[in-house]
Amino acid sequence: MLNIADLGQFVIDGDEEGIIENVNLLIEAKTDPIAIINEGLLSGMNVVGEKFKNGDMFVPEVLMAARAMNAGMVIVKPLIADQDMPSLGTIVIGTVKGDLHDIGKNLVVMMLESAGFKVVDLGIDVKVEQFVAAVKEHNADIVGMSAMLTTTMTYMQEVIKACQDEGLTVKYLVGGAPLSPAYSEKLGAIYAADASGAVDTAKALTA
Repeated sequence: MLNIADLGQFVIDGDEEGIIENVNLLIEAKTDPIAIINEGLLSGMNVVGEKFKNGDMFVPEVLMAARAMNAGMVIVKPLIADQDMPSLGTIVIGTVKGDLHDIGKNLVVMMLESAGFKVVDLGIDVKVEQFVAAVKEHNADIVGMSAMLTTTMTYMQEVIKACQDEGLTVKYLVGGAPLSPAYSEKLGAIYAADASGAVDTAKALTA
């Protein structure tokens, strides 16, 4: 009989087929779906996050692991009520207007979800109004913004100002190649250099 903890290794290996087969076996054996998620899928992804942070895994491997984990989540999630799924908080995230880069953002989304956050991914080329509307709709705790161009990173300031003008009490997490901690601080945001840093920072902001 498969041990739930073994699921974690399938995640680390990025073995999507193994995940699907064994999650189904665990469900047939009447295993608690929350346990499958927390002790299997998420525990594996936590190891991936640590390995990525330490330079022992790289972006392609992390993406494979996240895809494998998500394949298991798709099977398990319909079996549990939303209120049973613990959440660290809600994050609205997007690549800002004028910017079409999303590889880094997608990685951050996957890592945040695997850490236990509810993530509302607005995609690329996201306008101020979309950020504001999503924060209101989902009662978000954090707005995450990504920019890979010096010409688009200044747009983050407009998003923050619009949220403040609307009286929204959210925190701001930003990242992307042209940004720096000093620039982010001027914006009133916290800078994350990579996906692991984004997860650590998000946890600190919602603690």
